[in-house]
Amino acid sequence: MDKHDQLFIQLLYIFQQSAMQSMGKIKNPLTDKVERNLDQAQNSIDLLEMLKEKTRNNIPPEASKILDGFLMELRLNYIDEVNKKQVPS
Repeated sequence: MDKHDQLFIQLLYIFQQSAMQSMGKIKNPLTDKVERNLDQAQNSIDLLEMLKEKTRNNIPPEASKILDGFLMELRLNYIDEVNKKQVPS
């Protein structure tokens, strides 16, 4: 895997971490607090989906597999968070 492929995977990781933070799954490292913003999480997921579409057949299989895994993980977690939001307290 060349340097550009490694940088691409780092970019994917940034969006994945942003989505997880926005869903309240991990702490924001700047505030050291758990924060939820599902609109922001959806935006990060949408950006990863756009990257998948725009790079189709133009990235190595390893990067494609990582991207698919991130998207699956994020979609499942997003649905979980949306369902939590709809459950009455």
